[in-house]
Amino acid sequence: MDEVSVGIIANPASGKDIRRLVAHGSVFDNQEKVNIVRRVLLGLEAAGVKKVLYMPDYFGIVPKALSAVKLSMEVCPLDMPVYADQRDSVLAASLMAEAGVRCIVTLGGDGTNRAVAKACGDIPLVPISTGTNNVFPFMVEGTIAGLAAGVVAVNAVDPGKVIRPSKRLEVERENGELVDIALVDVVVYDDLFIASRAIWDMSKVREIILARASPGNIGLSSVGGCLYPNALDEGHGVYIKIGPGKRVLAPIAPGLIEEVQVERCSLLNLGEAVEIRWKPSILALDGEREVEVGHNTSLWVRLTGNGPKVVDIPRALEEAARGGFFTGGKGWP
Repeated sequence: MDEVSVGIIANPASGKDIRRLVAHGSVFDNQEKVNIVRRVLLGLEAAGVKKVLYMPDYFGIVPKALSAVKLSMEVCPLDMPVYADQRDSVLAASLMAEAGVRCIVTLGGDGTNRAVAKACGDIPLVPISTGTNNVFPFMVEGTIAGLAAGVVAVNAVDPGKVIRPSKRLEVERENGELVDIALVDVVVYDDLFIASRAIWDMSKVREIILARASPGNIGLSSVGGCLYPNALDEGHGVYIKIGPGKRVLAPIAPGLIEEVQVERCSLLNLGEAVEIRWKPSILALDGEREVEVGHNTSLWVRLTGNGPKVVDIPRALEEAARGGFFTGGKGWP
């Protein structure tokens, strides 16, 4: 593709899972996603992007965003079926990678970005938070996100200065075969069936493996953040076994602050794997139940540096400004 192009993947289902009922999170309205996408598009055009490819969806987020603005750049839907589940995000990311987009803007939560990460390859992401328990995506204004994606796409900044690698957790079989991935956490859940995908009942949580942890996060990664407030960096993750022991007060969902008992915990190094020993169980990946673990199933969870590349939004705009992108060249003031 010759045109400077950017992809947009906006998930109409993000921010609507069961945790909105059992906790106190607000539903993220799809009309607000329309408003955000509209501002992203305006930011992309202002940065000089010539073409946008977007994931079609049942709500029509991007077409509705286009209805109120006139743009000179080309905005085209991908030629793909709409399944109304995470397959849409995976397929869209794959098609965007094939088309050679230079950046992908996502609207969703941890689950949406996990799906995109399965197929985006080395294309950097600008993840905008519109989900429930969001650790991977950012709370950022759409205009700013669009400008940041734009300056990366038009090569106005040095990628090495503004694009960051990220970690991921890889669920693998005994022979090393990759089963699935998570960007934030893998939770061992004492249940037999996937049923409702979101997890919310802490009485069924047996183990937590984290790629990211901060006491300022919402969700189970906050437990690791409270245990290791200063130690976690890009080279480490956290393993937590739930059981009688140290008490940790953590915000495990919006408005839901619980005391979690931790039997033991430890830091994980990149490349280190944890064997799943609680069987039968369900593995929840980034908050959604995905993998069933039977009595005779052998699975490991490995921390790696194979996560998607992510645009550092403030740094991207800072570097663009330093290079004179917004003032027509260097030398002023």
